[in-house]
Amino acid sequence: MLAIIGYIIFCVFLFFSEEQEEEFSFEVLEERAKSGDAKAQMKMGRYFLALGEERDEELNNCTAVTWLIQAAKQGRRDAVKLLQQCLAARKGITLENFEEVKKLSTESRFERGVRKAALLMYWKLNPERKKSVPVSEMLENVEHVHNVPGQPVSQSPLNSSAKKQRRVLETLVTGESCSHVGLDEFVELTKKYAQGVAPSRVMAAAGDDDNDVDGVHVKNPDELPLPQKMLKFPLHALLEIKEHLIDWASRAGMQWLSALIPTHHVNALIFFFIISNLTIEFFVFSIPLLVFYLSFFSMVICTLKVFQNSKAWENYRALTDLLSHFEPGLDLEQAETNFGWTHLEPYLYFLLSVLFVVFSFPVADKSWILCSELAAVALFFTITAFHSLHASAQLFARKALFTEVLSGVCSLTHLLPDSLWFLKVFGMTFFALPLGEVIALNVGVPCLLYGHLIYLLFRMAQVRGFKGTYLCLVPYLVCFTWCELCLTFLNNASAIGLIRTCVGYLLFLFALPVLTLGLAAMLLIQLWQWFLAQEVTKMIVTLVICFVPVVLRLWTRFSLNPIKVLRSLTRSSIVKLILVWLSAVVLFCWMYVYRSEGMKVYNSTLTWPEYSNLCGPIAWKESNMAQTQIICSHLEGHRVTWTGRFKYVRVTEIENGPQSIINLLPVSVGNWMRCLYGEPYPKCDGGKASSEWIKPAKAPVPEHPLCKLQKLAKNECHVKRFDRYKFEVTLGMPQERKTKNGTIIEDEDSTKDIVLKASNEFKSVLLHLNGGSLVEFSTILEGRLGSKWPVFELKSIHCLSCGDARVPTKRQHKIEHDWRRTVQSALQFGFDFFFSPFLTAQLVN
Repeated sequence: MLAIIGYIIFCVFLFFSEEQEEEFSFEVLEERAKSGDAKAQMKMGRYFLALGEERDEELNNCTAVTWLIQAAKQGRRDAVKLLQQCLAARKGITLENFEEVKKLSTESRFERGVRKAALLMYWKLNPERKKSVPVSEMLENVEHVHNVPGQPVSQSPLNSSAKKQRRVLETLVTGESCSHVGLDEFVELTKKYAQGVAPSRVMAAAGDDDNDVDGVHVKNPDELPLPQKMLKFPLHALLEIKEHLIDWASRAGMQWLSALIPTHHVNALIFFFIISNLTIEFFVFSIPLLVFYLSFFSMVICTLKVFQNSKAWENYRALTDLLSHFEPGLDLEQAETNFGWTHLEPYLYFLLSVLFVVFSFPVADKSWILCSELAAVALFFTITAFHSLHASAQLFARKALFTEVLSGVCSLTHLLPDSLWFLKVFGMTFFALPLGEVIALNVGVPCLLYGHLIYLLFRMAQVRGFKGTYLCLVPYLVCFTWCELCLTFLNNASAIGLIRTCVGYLLFLFALPVLTLGLAAMLLIQLWQWFLAQEVTKMIVTLVICFVPVVLRLWTRFSLNPIKVLRSLTRSSIVKLILVWLSAVVLFCWMYVYRSEGMKVYNSTLTWPEYSNLCGPIAWKESNMAQTQIICSHLEGHRVTWTGRFKYVRVTEIENGPQSIINLLPVSVGNWMRCLYGEPYPKCDGGKASSEWIKPAKAPVPEHPLCKLQKLAKNECHVKRFDRYKFEVTLGMPQERKTKNGTIIEDEDSTKDIVLKASNEFKSVLLHLNGGSLVEFSTILEGRLGSKWPVFELKSIHCLSCGDARVPTKRQHKIEHDWRRTVQSALQFGFDFFFSPFLTAQLVN
């Protein structure tokens, strides 16, 4: 009995002791979890998950998720797995913690490693374990990051790697504008940097206590209202008031000035002047040069951005090395992949700019492209781009660059004289294997080298499971493109240009002051020559007229401020702006070319009598004119060359842009500009013209045609030299018939006449043709075929029976551009740029 009672007492004592021990261990575990112990937080989460299955499921699950979130923030992989299970089963998930749980559940292994390393690094920077630490205090503790616990602080100077890591840490903690940094902010900032997103460069300026307003740190006086600004920063407030007064006075003055100047008339003048001078020839000349130089400038900017990214890569690698010091299992290859992927944008812009350069270079006028100077620039950026490559890309890049240079040098051996034939052999193509109708595979030394280069490029792309496409291949393409451009420019350069380039760059480097004085002297001489030629007045008048309405409009309506404009340009992306405008210009030109080449034209053997029989009076008698027109519409697009008799020509339209503009101006201003840009009427005295028209004494002096209008002219000068004419030429088909007495006479049937529209190019021929002259002309059948007096466009004309010396002896052609051949030559050059000498294509017919 006593034994039973003793056993009961022992069991009761054991029960209470276990309960007290359990309560004691739970309280200790909770305290450790609250202090930041990740393992304890993990145990607390599991405990509440198990407790939630027994009672108070919603409350206990929410508490468990809260503890698991804290454990996952410290890089616990098992906590992340439990959060993923809770998210899938919707255990303890609320609106408040859903986003955080989702973000932590989707973190990669690399991000968890960075989070854990950032946490350890933050406690190094915050040894007192404050909730948020001032930036200044973190900067003071940066030097303790490399200290090992339990070892004395080393007094030796830091090596270069440690100094770089220290600079990166200082940039990291000062990257935000806030004065205090908490744990979560530091971890998220480090994660962004590890993903390849560099921190902002806004430096938190440490201010004095006097600059605090109501306990708030003020970094910029502009953030304060005006009364407080007057009290705290009186000088700054007075300067701001002065700027506002000057701005108000200038705007009021400009509005008053714009009311006096007829800006609408000037705007109309500029508009009509631009429209009257925008010809197809101007576009053909200017647009390819504009596209080439703008895209080349974009390539330079992108290359400089790539070089800047290489410097950022060094800082990024210093940070990853520092993170791996705290987390040895950190995947450094994944870090490099993240950096390469996030910094891919300038490479893509560069490659897009390359396409514009390659396809605009063969179309542009080579005399306006400085091939020798641009070759030196391309060589410089080739070396710069090669040195900016990552270490992982330089293994194949060194071989690829050497192979590319060697292949290019072999391709340039054709420029050598024939006496060096043994060297020209290295640039020869031994034979070509056709791979289709237009493409052939070449076999020769340059071709084999270029084939090896393609193999090396493929090996670059294969690195790390084809991640090398954007880690190695795309960065090397910058170096590859500059090298190819250098070889292309050298191929189009002249010996004098190369000498000029060498001397010019040497002067630029070693004799810059002398070069500056020389350029200034040349500019002064040129200005003096312009002044002597009386062109400077026209230039000044034109510039003033163009700038007045622009300045007034920008100043009055948009409050133009040069400083703000400069700041906005520095903030905006110039490369994106250039590429957008170039894309719009190229798209517009492509649509124009496509429209111009829409109708296919071919040389026809159709003669004028055959056309007359099919679509003339004979066909009208057999059926009717409408049916004849329907049948003859099948002949549209035939280019024909016929011979006819010239009947007469008339002017249908006169275009004179300057005349239209001057008529909009006041009378006094218009007369002055008419004499400035035009010519005075000749001074006629008794049938004698001015000295301009004086002939030798023995020859009779012809009277100037304008002398007849001298008394009727309402102005002293005229601008008729800017006239552009459009003509209509009526030609008859030469027919011969025999009379009753057997004589052959020409038969004129006006129903068989055709009318040709002629542009200003044919002025010199049409103004000196006489009625009945036999001419040979070319045109394209289009429009009202089969009708009476069809109207075609004159393409070329040649007088066969003219003896007048004023009529050109050669055939006069309409100036037209072969857009199809231009596009083919651009495609041919682009193909050769990327694939020659390995492959050749015959794209130009």
